[in-house]
Amino acid sequence: MIRSAWMVLANLFITIPLSILVWVAASLGHRGGLYDWVHHAWSRTMLKLSGVPVATRGLEQVALERPQVFVSNHQSWYDVLSIAAVLPKRYRFVAKKELERVPFWGPAWKAAGHISIDRSNTQSAIASLDEAGRRIKEDASSIVIFPEGTRSADGELLPFKKGGIMLALRAGVDIVPVYVQGSREVLPRTGWRVTPGPIIVRFGAPIVTAGMGEEDRDALVARVRNAIEALRAEGLAERQTTQPMEQGCPP
Repeated sequence: MIRSAWMVLANLFITIPLSILVWVAASLGHRGGLYDWVHHAWSRTMLKLSGVPVATRGLEQVALERPQVFVSNHQSWYDVLSIAAVLPKRYRFVAKKELERVPFWGPAWKAAGHISIDRSNTQSAIASLDEAGRRIKEDASSIVIFPEGTRSADGELLPFKKGGIMLALRAGVDIVPVYVQGSREVLPRTGWRVTPGPIIVRFGAPIVTAGMGEEDRDALVARVRNAIEALRAEGLAERQTTQPMEQGCPP
């Protein structure tokens, strides 16, 4: 309870000022490293105040010099914080347009160059994804997307939406599967209490899309999903060898 109340205060005194900083920078036409600094400062501060250390596995799969599409599972809002804290390069998240309505944070998120998808308008969604592909090829940044479209309540992977896969196919960039382990224990989908605990972000080997076409889409979706499931299995095996599993807390 105390930790959750503390996080509410942290949002007021950290998220709002940083959001205003982004608005001002965007209104002045700023581009570049300031947004990267804000992303890392915000996420790392929120994690530290939550008592949530984040470790990585496979970080060497992240290519600093070229664009990639990171495709991750989604169980908690702490997935966003964890990935934002550890990615050592410029990145943009792709998320539903409704997040733009979150006070302070939403408009700043948009101003910083992240990508909104209107899931009720197919043509608009396709145009947004094409724009995302163009941006990352221009500045060698990357995209982070959660293909389940919402947070899983029980940790099992939900059906994948295909937009993120199509983005990678149309842009011709590699897909890096990602599995965030432990975030649901910190803050589950239906919960509001923050429970301190470790999170591990696992990066899998890149899946090359060069030479593939739209006819390969479904097979590629299955391949990415299988890769994320394999990362989940690795996490379970690691946990079993390092500490006893806590009853009722699957990875």
